[in-house]
Amino acid sequence: MELANKEYLLLLLLLIPYIAWYFSFRKKTEAAITLSDTWLLENTPKTMRQRLAWLPMALRCLAFILIVIVMCRPQTRNAWDERTVEGIDIMLAMDVSTSMLAEDLKPNRIEAAKNVAGAFIADRPNDNIGLSIFAGEAFTQCPMTTDHASLVNLLQNVRTDIASRGLIEDGTAVGMGLANAVTRLKNSKAKSKVVILLTDGSNNAGEISPMTAAEIAKSLGIRVYTIGVGTNKVAPYPMPVAGGVQYVNIPVEIDTKTLADIAKKTDGNFYRATNNNELKQIYHDIDKLERSKLNVKKFSKRHEAFQPFAIAALITMLLEIILRLTWLRRIP
Repeated sequence: MELANKEYLLLLLLLIPYIAWYFSFRKKTEAAITLSDTWLLENTPKTMRQRLAWLPMALRCLAFILIVIVMCRPQTRNAWDERTVEGIDIMLAMDVSTSMLAEDLKPNRIEAAKNVAGAFIADRPNDNIGLSIFAGEAFTQCPMTTDHASLVNLLQNVRTDIASRGLIEDGTAVGMGLANAVTRLKNSKAKSKVVILLTDGSNNAGEISPMTAAEIAKSLGIRVYTIGVGTNKVAPYPMPVAGGVQYVNIPVEIDTKTLADIAKKTDGNFYRATNNNELKQIYHDIDKLERSKLNVKKFSKRHEAFQPFAIAALITMLLEIILRLTWLRRIP
């Protein structure tokens, strides 16, 4: 409860001189009887009316306090917020070629990418996010959705053996991967549309060149953030052999120029990740760059709450008048 006119509380200071006058000077103006001996009166028990002689004065003070509160206009307020969340549509385009099994990131490139992407998804509950994967060709693992639990589950099921088992062609079709992600975003009504493309190689497959896909993305107002993942020069790669696995060093061939050109063409950024911490930081940086907009409108409604105090003041004044004129009436 709030008081609209708090300055009227200063009127309560008038009670101080009134109470002082009542107890100090008023008794001197009352009628008195002179007796030769007060012994009889001192031993006479006080009646209830004598004990409550102060009650009209107390009721008068209480009524005055209640009237001052009414003048201060007590109010109650109902406040609420109207929140509007404007989400971002994001497609994750992830390379799943067999070279993503290289273990320069731990436990390997593909698992490191999945773990960081999963954390990125968890931090963006208001966004539509989908997943596109590519090797020598591309397809959609999960269309854009706000059901992030299902998305993360499909992300964790991503494996590189779909290429090694011949389910799709092996290779690195960066252009096809980007084009597939862009296709999922072309009908989006969101004001902000983003593709995060992660690869560890250079475009060596597919029918669409990376720059052609970038041109399409630019025409649709889609920003592309590109990530080249892998150490410099060579990386340890597990090569299956009879009876186990043998590690061989394979060259790291990331077409950083093309990835940078794609990002520049679409007003995005190019990042290079050579270890797990750098990859994690890259997704963190992108998360800060692409934030959902939250519009908050605050409303409040005030209600006058003086009525109970006014009724209480009226009842108190009537009670004081009735007592003063009847049961507690004083003889002048």
